[in-house]
Amino acid sequence: MSRRSTPPATVGNRRMRRQAALTLLLTVMMVFGGRLVYVQAVQGPDLAEQAKADRTRTSLIRAPRGDILDSDGEVLASSVERFNVGVNQRLVRNYERKDPDTGEVLGAGAAAAAEVLAPLLGRDKAELGAQLVGDSTFVYLAKGLTPEQWRAIDALRVPGIEPEETTARIYPNGATAGNLIGYVGREGHGLAGLEQSFNEALTGTDGKLTVEIGATGQVIPTGQREEVPAVAGHTVRTSIDRDLQFLAQQKIDEAVAKWGAQWGAVVVEEVGTGRVLAIADSGTVDPNNYQKWDAADRGSRAVSAPYEPGSTGKLPTFAAALEEGVVDTGTPFTVPDRLTMPNGQTFTDNDNHATARLTTTGVLAASSNTGTVQIGDKIADEVRYGYLRGFGFGQRTGIELPGETPGQLRPPDSWDSRTRYTTMFGQGMSVSLLQNTSMVATLGNGGVRMDPHIVDGLADGDGVFAPTKVGEGTRVVSEATADKVIAMMESVTADGGTGVLGRVEGYRVAAKTGTAQIADGKGGLSSRLGSYVGLAPAEDPKLAVGVVIYKPPGMSYGGVTAAPVFRDVMGFGLRQMGVPPSTTPAPDLPREAG
Repeated sequence: MSRRSTPPATVGNRRMRRQAALTLLLTVMMVFGGRLVYVQAVQGPDLAEQAKADRTRTSLIRAPRGDILDSDGEVLASSVERFNVGVNQRLVRNYERKDPDTGEVLGAGAAAAAEVLAPLLGRDKAELGAQLVGDSTFVYLAKGLTPEQWRAIDALRVPGIEPEETTARIYPNGATAGNLIGYVGREGHGLAGLEQSFNEALTGTDGKLTVEIGATGQVIPTGQREEVPAVAGHTVRTSIDRDLQFLAQQKIDEAVAKWGAQWGAVVVEEVGTGRVLAIADSGTVDPNNYQKWDAADRGSRAVSAPYEPGSTGKLPTFAAALEEGVVDTGTPFTVPDRLTMPNGQTFTDNDNHATARLTTTGVLAASSNTGTVQIGDKIADEVRYGYLRGFGFGQRTGIELPGETPGQLRPPDSWDSRTRYTTMFGQGMSVSLLQNTSMVATLGNGGVRMDPHIVDGLADGDGVFAPTKVGEGTRVVSEATADKVIAMMESVTADGGTGVLGRVEGYRVAAKTGTAQIADGKGGLSSRLGSYVGLAPAEDPKLAVGVVIYKPPGMSYGGVTAAPVFRDVMGFGLRQMGVPPSTTPAPDLPREAG
């Protein structure tokens, strides 16, 4: 009987090992396959987006800041093209400096690039060379270069030297209107003047540019490119006459220097529109180098600095008395140089004089305090206060400049027995020069107050102009009253008046002088200021001009210190506007009472 042979054990083991290896292989393939499916199907989109993000660079396209123009469209502030220059340190390694004639390589890499770039950037080549070495794809080398400077650098064809377009703010007229225009800081935000007031409109909206870059930082020509254009800022057109502004600044600087004053200011307003044609301050800031001026000297004191109007503040008293019908231009008064009122308060005129018989006109021409309190005493305090408010005292005008003062005008219930009289002749309250000039312009406009403004309107990037909305004005006194006050003001510039130095050749001028004492903070009145406000031509006023000279030594009468500035500025302004000379005589209002 034969026996069946049994296969060796090794054969079975081999089969088992093959099966195990196959199972392991299949398991590994399933794991990798699953991982591949997971990577492609689940993680794939995220990884693709990450890779794309790594390949893209987005840069800001800054919106050009809008211009600021004068009334004739002349540029007062503008933005110009500038370039910041950086380096891709990875690419600059490939630079070779060659002899232009033979093509021989004279140098290579960062050191050679620094040698040719340093003179154009005004840098030390060793210091610059150190900045060119590294693995960064962008390092700033210089900022604020002109287009000409960038073109010279670009002509060198140094790989990795890249531009970044930007803008810089310039003020082509230097200090002219610098107190009004203001200036911008390093980040391009307005910090003063119209640059600050209209910062949002001037700024515009930035755009952006997104491109794909290669491993060494170069732009991939066929890669993604997306651009959102920048929207330029609005253009601000002002009512400022650049030439008149320049002349006014020149004249007020000369007067401040001549009289040794702390400061001075001039305001020119167009009668009937509220358009301010000039606001000049002594020592005006140059916006191109504003850091050289103290912060307190960078704005406009004509708008922000309150002062007692002195005798120029008598005009509302006379206007109120005429409007209320308690006096007329020829009403007689007995005017001593010293007068005690019924409540026991005593007032004096600036100069000693014999008791005189003066008309209302004569009281204004002589700028008599004792005569003025007699006139003002005929009106209830609450009524007179209403006229002061109507002329704009004690409240901001709303002009488009930062830092405007409302001045100070307390209500009658807070007046003491003396203040009720001092407010009749411009003391015990304060105004800005802008407010005081606006008051005179109101009289010139037939008694209707127009809010002063310095911006005519805005134009967008397409040139569409939106004018400033101007109200119809507020009637303060009747046209008849305004005409009477102006006629009385002409007596101030007539022979024997306090304002003869403010006469403008060829034109009839209606004006009022002012001299006020200034508190020294120690309970005394150690300083003075001189002021002068007026209109011309008196028969048909076109311009109102106000001048203040602050703290000149000595007596500092407004008819002496401020009147010549008024004369020069008013004369220039009238000629600029082409206003014909006066052809009719001034009214002959009696100043002395019979």
